[in-house]
Amino acid sequence: MSKELLKSLLGDLYTEQIGAKLGEKELGVVNDGSYIPRAKFNEEVKTLKSQLTERDKQLQELQVKAVGNEELRKELTRLQDENKKSTEDYDKKVKDMEFSHALDRALSAAKVKNPKAVKALLSTDTIKLDGEKLLGLDDQLKALQQSDGYLFGEVAPIGGNTNPNPSGGAANTETTSVSMNSFIRGAAGR
Repeated sequence: MSKELLKSLLGDLYTEQIGAKLGEKELGVVNDGSYIPRAKFNEEVKTLKSQLTERDKQLQELQVKAVGNEELRKELTRLQDENKKSTEDYDKKVKDMEFSHALDRALSAAKVKNPKAVKALLSTDTIKLDGEKLLGLDDQLKALQQSDGYLFGEVAPIGGNTNPNPSGGAANTETTSVSMNSFIRGAAGR
């Protein structure tokens, strides 16, 4: 998402301070169609697995019917081997995607400023996905926080001004939070 799109979405709420914090980063919009909900993903996986099971069952039935026709039996055996390999490849891709998404969520929860840089510093070979937990990640993140603490935490405002209301008046946080909540609900389509 570019700054222009963000300006159009936020309207009067957009400030140059927001633009400065954004810098050259591109933001993603969750409801832009590039992300799918976990439930839909799980349902698609379940459907594809049932289709694979049905296909394998049909191939086995054909193999029984092909007794006496050696050429057909060889073709069926070849197809079964290809199906087995494609199933293994598919399972590996699904596991890789699950691992990647779990790692992204964990890095976000750890308040990593630059996930791409932190991923490059992690030894992902030693991190294992166990259900929803990533085993071996916490130790690596703690070591990185000690050695490269600048990769974690909140970004300080540019110019060193920590006052959320630079005009000097009292901040109307209730109006701001209500307006921001309305914006988020509107952007999410609710």
